[in-house]
Amino acid sequence: MDYVYSPNAKRYDAMQYRRCGRSGLKLPAISLGLWHNFGSVDPFENAREMLHTAFDVGITHFDLANNYGPVYGSAEENFGRIFAKDFKRYRDELIISSKAGYDMWPGPYGEWGSKKYLIASCDQSLKRMGLEYVDIFYSHRPDPETPIEETVEALAQLVHNGKALYVGISSYSPKQTRAAFDAAKNLNITLLIHQPNYSMFDRWIEDAPVGEGLLNTLNELGMGSIVFAPLSQGLLTAKYLTGEIPSDSRAGRNDGFLNPSDVTPNRIVKARQLNEIAQNRGQKLSQMALSWVLCDERVTSALIGASRPAQIVENVEALKNLHFTQTELQQIDEILSTAENVHGSSVSPWHTN
Repeated sequence: MDYVYSPNAKRYDAMQYRRCGRSGLKLPAISLGLWHNFGSVDPFENAREMLHTAFDVGITHFDLANNYGPVYGSAEENFGRIFAKDFKRYRDELIISSKAGYDMWPGPYGEWGSKKYLIASCDQSLKRMGLEYVDIFYSHRPDPETPIEETVEALAQLVHNGKALYVGISSYSPKQTRAAFDAAKNLNITLLIHQPNYSMFDRWIEDAPVGEGLLNTLNELGMGSIVFAPLSQGLLTAKYLTGEIPSDSRAGRNDGFLNPSDVTPNRIVKARQLNEIAQNRGQKLSQMALSWVLCDERVTSALIGASRPAQIVENVEALKNLHFTQTELQQIDEILSTAENVHGSSVSPWHTN
């Protein structure tokens, strides 16, 4: 389907924009991630319509990574095609990010955090997307064998060479975050943002009873945060409330990110209890889950995924009610106090010590 995209003239009227740490950059309270449903195996026109819908409701931030697909790299390639056709004239209204850290190509230089890998990966991402620079480039995960100083040196080089305006990290522990921040400061750059996973079912970034929590660390350092998987891979939506696993759902496809075994009776019961609170608030469960992560002002943006345009519109509606009463918060904490971590552990699968 060939047509000329013309964005909604009132796209900025309803979206909330939050300052990212102590920087000059603002991000939309809800951003769109292209982790799923934008690859070469997915319908191209649906991906295009989702990006149009997102921009039309004020979502200015599109988040990618080198290996998003499947196949690896195809989400960036598809985004590049859509950008060239529909968004190039609006480049200065967009925040486009990419990341590198997970496996991308064969051999010893195709993953983790070496300077060799990060620089090459950013160059490849820019070519796939048809961009001169990304607004944010991330180290996607900490590398246990590469010194943090080398990883941050690669990020600094990207900034100094004009290939990234800002840089950030993802899934780093509080201790690793401090080390990366200090290394960046020594190289005269600022680490802008951290991208951790965070949801009602996985609260590892909150203030720890013993030691320091990630959110407090970011606040102290003046870094922003954009949280991914706020809907817990779909568990915090109406999709699984019946106890059945739809064949077209993430767990039904068994794609490795949410397995049928993750949809446990305990989590279904908790989701149903949370859904009752959401209904009393005039929200859907997914909307309340987004409102809940965003009610903490230390969270700059919530990163959503989508499989169809209507989901994006529905999720943005969450911004109409970000206020929680103390009673609601207490009820939610009581429900979650006995909830299982999504992946059956007290530690996030994306979190490293």
